[in-house]
Amino acid sequence: MTERIVLAYSGGLDTSVAIGWIGEATGAEVIAVAVDVGQGGESLETIRQRALGCGAVEAYVADASDEFANEYCMPTLKANALYQGHYPLVSAISRPVIVKHLVKAAREFGATTVAHGCTGKGNDQVRFEVGIQTLGPDLKCIAPVRDLALTRDKAIAFAEEKGLPIETTKKNPYSIDQNVWGRAVETGYLEDIWNAPTKDIYDYTATPEFPPAPDEVTISFEAGVPVAIDGVRVTPLQAIKELNRRAGAQGVGRIDVVEDRLVGIKSREIYEAPGAMALITAHKHLEDITIEREQARFKASVGQRWAELVYDGQWFSPLKRSLDAFIEDTQQYVSGDIRMVLHGGQAIVNGRRSETSLYDFDLATYDTGDTFDQSMARGFIELWGMSAKVASGRDIRVAGQ
Repeated sequence: MTERIVLAYSGGLDTSVAIGWIGEATGAEVIAVAVDVGQGGESLETIRQRALGCGAVEAYVADASDEFANEYCMPTLKANALYQGHYPLVSAISRPVIVKHLVKAAREFGATTVAHGCTGKGNDQVRFEVGIQTLGPDLKCIAPVRDLALTRDKAIAFAEEKGLPIETTKKNPYSIDQNVWGRAVETGYLEDIWNAPTKDIYDYTATPEFPPAPDEVTISFEAGVPVAIDGVRVTPLQAIKELNRRAGAQGVGRIDVVEDRLVGIKSREIYEAPGAMALITAHKHLEDITIEREQARFKASVGQRWAELVYDGQWFSPLKRSLDAFIEDTQQYVSGDIRMVLHGGQAIVNGRRSETSLYDFDLATYDTGDTFDQSMARGFIELWGMSAKVASGRDIRVAGQ
């Protein structure tokens, strides 16, 4: 029986050429697998037909948009996960769901190997292959661009020689990855980190310098998950899409950052994540009134570690699973409404309410009705500063000897 290889297929030049390239290099049949994670653009049927036209013996299409929103975007939201304080893990969280469907397809079609289109310089090669090792430890991995020397110029020449049904003459200077959680753009003139991004880079967001009128939105959460927008019930996918539209129209969620890649290099990245950044902002403000102080402080460090693990391709790791359990426990009281104004590139919270809030008006007020016993403060301060006071006395005593 001829060996079969499952290829993570995007419909672009590199993965389209990889179908025939892999076949010629290995003698194997190629099954193309496209996964819908809300990336938009061409229909999956169009992509499927292109894969078949490029020589795939099978083309498998998975609609994972709701699955991605529910099982990958929502844990990211609950963690308030921003890698290095900036990046909402747009590409990082899509890889494990794609891996899940690649392994499923490999089982269904009897493949022994999984292929992806990553280079040897990026993070995604790690995310794909570590995920595949975890979910399908018996499966082998190959990367045509990295392992079979499939460069872009070779890809164009191969496509033209074989008459493949793909556009090869228009060279996009950027590398773009997108899904419903956001959009990532890199390479080209952006590699000079002094160059400012030009307007043509952006697609999910409008220019914030000339915004429409301010847009006030109320987001309702239950146990850390958005369930309604302006009182209208929504699924997580619908919530992300609606805020992509509304926050994107105001230029919210543009990120320009130089980040530390797992392979040891620094990389300049442009991200657009209007829905993600609006939701994370709202969620964090709701946590501020519903999570106890020490729990909140510890959760911030857990969220940072969670983001690092996911960025580094450890979605299926034991530590990530343990951190998930902690984060989920913190969300039991994160329910209520957040009102925010979207305008001019910013999402600014101006109202919050919750039946599970820890904010006590009578304790917080300085007006009549204040129930805070201020006489307790003097003794509290004495005890709180006792350790530092004793240590300071020691320092003075030793210095005088």
